[in-house]
Amino acid sequence: MAASIVKRVNRVKKLNVSHISARYKFLTGSRHFSTSKQWNKALVLGVYENESTDSIDFTGTARKFDEKADGQISQLLLTVKKPLKCGKTRTLHAVDPEFSSVLVTCIGKRGEGYDELETVDKGRESIRAAVAKAVLQLRELGENEIEVDSCGDTEASAEGCHLALFSYDDLKAEKSRKPAVRISCATRYSQDKNSMEKEWRKGAILAEGQNLSRRLMEMPANLLTPTKFAEIVKEQLADKCEVLVRDKDWAESMKMGSFLSVARGSVEPPVFLEIEYKGRQSDSPLALVGKGVTFDTGGISIKPSQGMDAMRGDMGGAACVAGSLLSVSKLQLPVHVKAFIPLCENMPSGSATKPGDVVTAMNGKTIQVDNTDAEGRLILADALCYSEQFNPSLILDMATLTGAIDVALGAGAAGVFTNSENMWNKLQKASVRSGDRVWRMPLFNHYTKKITECQLADLNNIGGSRSGGACTAAAFLKEFVNNKNWLHLDIAGVMSNSGDVAYLGKGMSGRPTRTVIEFINLMSKETNN
Repeated sequence: MAASIVKRVNRVKKLNVSHISARYKFLTGSRHFSTSKQWNKALVLGVYENESTDSIDFTGTARKFDEKADGQISQLLLTVKKPLKCGKTRTLHAVDPEFSSVLVTCIGKRGEGYDELETVDKGRESIRAAVAKAVLQLRELGENEIEVDSCGDTEASAEGCHLALFSYDDLKAEKSRKPAVRISCATRYSQDKNSMEKEWRKGAILAEGQNLSRRLMEMPANLLTPTKFAEIVKEQLADKCEVLVRDKDWAESMKMGSFLSVARGSVEPPVFLEIEYKGRQSDSPLALVGKGVTFDTGGISIKPSQGMDAMRGDMGGAACVAGSLLSVSKLQLPVHVKAFIPLCENMPSGSATKPGDVVTAMNGKTIQVDNTDAEGRLILADALCYSEQFNPSLILDMATLTGAIDVALGAGAAGVFTNSENMWNKLQKASVRSGDRVWRMPLFNHYTKKITECQLADLNNIGGSRSGGACTAAAFLKEFVNNKNWLHLDIAGVMSNSGDVAYLGKGMSGRPTRTVIEFINLMSKETNN
């Protein structure tokens, strides 16, 4: 472990932020565990919701542990005549010499599955939420080593735990940070420990990808410039992926005038990241594209000051691409993925693009920029054009693109615009498994007309009114895509979490990273069949 810590510190020094190098934990937020520290061990057990006051409906692991403890768990639970409801807990002490605390959490009704109206697997979501609440409560009690019941779905249990324990407190004083917690799966009563451990590892890796996305989104913009974003991603993905860092001169040589027009107002140089994961040989990779505006002031069309600090997360699409690739590579999925991330800041200055300016994208289309705060679509336009050069089998882009999608869907789901019914069905299926929902939005020609009726150029970067803002933004992007399998995810509404998802703390959410990973997993299985 000591060697890995030295290696991590050396990596951070490369990022030229050595003044806070010991505080950066780019992945899951894991702490350095001292071998001399006294560890308190706790256990999380699951029970199903049961109206009876005479019996407890245990999970398999919980039932076996209760038998080992001579029925103490069931006796203590039955002492309280009020049955546990979904998400509620009971904390017990002194029931087993190995554990200082045993926390029983209710994971909902037995046999719950897909809810057609909610478009989610309620059983899996209940497990994620229940174990998340359990491990957070035990951390508050000072427990720092926790075994967790698989609760009938080991992968979901692992996701809930690892997502819940994430915290971005790297820049706080040591005493103010959340304490370290060791977490593992309670496999001791399983007949197939290897299978359970494999599923636990998968759930942990899925959460790790989303936690990387969250960490990148939370980082202050003065620390996460386009250049530093590229350095971090290259460091995290270098073992499994080829990462090419393109500079401004390269973008100019590729005639990316739309992308570069956004970067003009900042002293920070733009960067274009090109990443390749080759889990299999293919001439038609899956293409991921992520919006990477590391800070968005709105440019000359400047935003209100209230809440502008949250615009450090305007690179959420880029962060989700990075997090997805981290998990895809760690899971060693048999798939070929190429990712394209345009990175820049959108700042007001004497050199910034002005409302009414006309710029030219990589495909030769001219764009009248009537609102410099509609900048995400400008940088994505060139990235989408460039991705087409690699003959991708599909293109999926993610962007915190419009406030309009937040108005339409809130934090309930990411908005999806697509020209492929087949791809939509697969993405929706992936979202059911991940619990991180998506909702399809229209790509009507009605919206295309709003951005093609332009006074000075081929296209206008806004639709002329506030109506249908997310739809006109998607229609704009459609003008730069020829691929028949294109999905555009507007993730502005799910950018942050304020209690909407029970197993995610407050702050940047990293959504919909796990849905995209599951989608890529589905595509890899289809490609290899």
